[in-house]
Amino acid sequence: MSISERRERDRLKIRNKILDAARELFATEGYDAVTMRSIAGVIEYSATTIYLHFKDKDALIRELCRVDSMALTQAVQSVATEPEPLERLRKIGMAYVAFGITHPNHYRLMFMSNRHSEVEELAEMGHGNPETDGYLLLLNTLSEAIARQLLLPELADANLLAQAFWAGVHGVTALHITKYGDPWIEWCSVEATANLTINAMIRGVQR
Repeated sequence: MSISERRERDRLKIRNKILDAARELFATEGYDAVTMRSIAGVIEYSATTIYLHFKDKDALIRELCRVDSMALTQAVQSVATEPEPLERLRKIGMAYVAFGITHPNHYRLMFMSNRHSEVEELAEMGHGNPETDGYLLLLNTLSEAIARQLLLPELADANLLAQAFWAGVHGVTALHITKYGDPWIEWCSVEATANLTINAMIRGVQR
């Protein structure tokens, strides 16, 4: 390995440590409470080191959102080749829940905080590209189901269907991230809960 390759490897290693620490702090403490200095304290670097990688906190969280959105999109893209739209819809839902449970800090930051995407971030985040836009994959799947007359005839708004479906799988994911293991109730597995919820939603709209 050359000196330049080693330096790049070390740079990426530090960058990823910064992102991991920031993700956890943003998810648990909220965006406003986190400072560049507090992130530096977690990874035991100076704040100056973080500024070498990100010019400010906004730049850091934009990069986090981009990286984490891409990771989620890759997870759901793994089922994008399923030819039957309703089966694809089921697989998208299961992949979404699995991603959230496996990466709870990613999920909290993306979908359990009140930060919205800025218009100028959309292109960088892959908005409008079915290979990088997970919502578009969901929307296209439901549009195909409507076009093939697989859904109840009164259900012709693909955005409404996509957002209702998203709300359902988000509910399963968020509930298990925040409450799973609480001794108040006897918990079923997240896989069983997700499967029942997703199948019930599909049956409820199927023609």
